[in-house]
Amino acid sequence: MITKLDRALLPRKKFIYHYKNLRWARGRCETYLCFVVKRRVGPDSLSFDFGHLRNRNRCHVELLFLRYIGALCPGLFGYGVTGEKKVSYSITWFCSWSPCANCSFRLAQFLNQTPNLRLRIFVARLYFCDLEDSREREGLRMLKKAGVHITVMSYKDYFYCWQTFVARNQSKFKPWDGLHQNYIRLSRKLNRILQPCETEDLRDAFKLLGL
Repeated sequence: MITKLDRALLPRKKFIYHYKNLRWARGRCETYLCFVVKRRVGPDSLSFDFGHLRNRNRCHVELLFLRYIGALCPGLFGYGVTGEKKVSYSITWFCSWSPCANCSFRLAQFLNQTPNLRLRIFVARLYFCDLEDSREREGLRMLKKAGVHITVMSYKDYFYCWQTFVARNQSKFKPWDGLHQNYIRLSRKLNRILQPCETEDLRDAFKLLGL
């Protein structure tokens, strides 16, 4: 559909290499993004599209996706007819890394301006989130405030990606040693990162009440 999108399925070794949820993922400088786009076309039917992207020409993959979103989601911004209802979409990303701070801020801004778009992000690993005051952590919290559901990829998500995005030649997905343990560790870390968002919401509520 779009020549710049990687429409072919991912090779098995490439998927495992880039999506493996290692504690120390040295050498994995690219981010891969597998996506599913859904649009309701009737009371009982959905249109469905999928593919994958990676960083190109120093452009981060999240912003690259936004470049193509108009073609992937016809009617998302309307069709230029005054008063016409914009089409609603639900998009799911499976990313090898969580977004950097700049991509998170740009995504949050875009989503705040596009209320007819819902985004879910599943990540294999967390990008530069070790420091408590990192901008990447703040970026993830901004995405949550913008309505994005962010979670760490579990075995079930890896299995789905293997079935959907990988040239598997009928081979079965074989989890590596430590997949579940690293999923638990990363999930707890992500929950701690996103928790302050709820605390700040309580503080704002208290301020409104004059407490």
